[in-house]
Amino acid sequence: MRIFLCLLIISLSVTAQENWPQFRGPSGNGHADGVGLPLKWSEDTNIKWKIAIHGKGWSSPVIWGKQIWLTTATVDGKKLSVLCLDRDTGRILLDKVLFKVAEPQFCHKFNSYASPTPVIESGRVYITFGSPGIACIDTKTLKTLWTRRDFVCDHFRGAGSSPILFGDLLINHHDGADLQYAFALNKMNGRTVWNTKRSVDYMDLGPDGKPKADGDWRKAYATPHIATHNGRPVLISSSAKAHYAYEPATGRELWRVEELGQHSTGARPVLGQGLIFISTGYSKSQIMAVRPGGKGVVTDTHVAWRYARSAVPEKPSMLLVGNLLYMVGDKGGIVTCLEARTGKEIWSERIGGNYSASPIYADGRLYFCSEEGKTTVLAPGRAFKKLAENKLDEGFMASPAVADKAFFLRTKTHLYRIGK
Repeated sequence: MRIFLCLLIISLSVTAQENWPQFRGPSGNGHADGVGLPLKWSEDTNIKWKIAIHGKGWSSPVIWGKQIWLTTATVDGKKLSVLCLDRDTGRILLDKVLFKVAEPQFCHKFNSYASPTPVIESGRVYITFGSPGIACIDTKTLKTLWTRRDFVCDHFRGAGSSPILFGDLLINHHDGADLQYAFALNKMNGRTVWNTKRSVDYMDLGPDGKPKADGDWRKAYATPHIATHNGRPVLISSSAKAHYAYEPATGRELWRVEELGQHSTGARPVLGQGLIFISTGYSKSQIMAVRPGGKGVVTDTHVAWRYARSAVPEKPSMLLVGNLLYMVGDKGGIVTCLEARTGKEIWSERIGGNYSASPIYADGRLYFCSEEGKTTVLAPGRAFKKLAENKLDEGFMASPAVADKAFFLRTKTHLYRIGK
């Protein structure tokens, strides 16, 4: 029995280090389990391979076993593609146009038509480009198993929300200028299990009594998360103007925190220390720490603390390591460390650059990847300490992935495997 338990522990450890199944990793929080990762690299150092990726796509790579999957699109959004690469060599195993779009929606130049990150499990990978198309692919045969092209949503400036898996469900949300809803599909056949309309009225009225044309106040880009409260799973789903908790099996709304002055939430919530940490989005973004639970609107009863400074991120998600919460501002590269339970600022220092990618915690270090191609490495703790600064030729919009003692970094033009 002891031998069996030891083998099981080793097997689970290897699995955790080998796979990076979703946006922000195995637990969706930016934590990597691997050790032996490099501290320093450049175009000439610690690069095992570098592969050009055609088109434009800000989705992060996902990894299962020896396969890496990511999406891309033509700049005009008329061809939406998926790629599969060999993890060890970078060789492209599949480069396939999944969807052709005759008349693509508008996409802001800062975004891409392939920004949502896939989610992968043993045998299957699930791809989404938002309402233009969702697909499931068999990772052994590389054949498409099912697709959905019937969802309606005007993403207004492009899609960004990545899907997650919960049991037999593929869960995501669409928050656009016209419609806003969360939904779950049967992952085996793609059929809708539930679809829940957002309960906050997004159709702001102008002075003439008609709905405002500006869809910015109704859209969002965040990725959902599964929390556990009182032993039961809870789906945390950030939208424009409100952050929701749903019953993941049914889509029934449990409670919500309303932030009517915020919009375009992009960061994935972070869970820990008995709290849910949320970056509220654009228009004077702030950090909220929310106690899970309650019923209906819990804004006045369940928000433990708020932090509002100019360096609060709008796009990059946060990192929780122990009792410390780390974040990097979109502009200027100010990294801030807060005490998670209280929101007290511990330190705030400038590392420079602009940021869209979410940071990760790997091998006992914090990694921040900038839009200019710089990766700043910090030591976690109550004192600011910079360990290294690395530079690649092109900038980062996608967040890093980690597997097999290596970083897999997608720049605007290439995918790298970086290891000692």
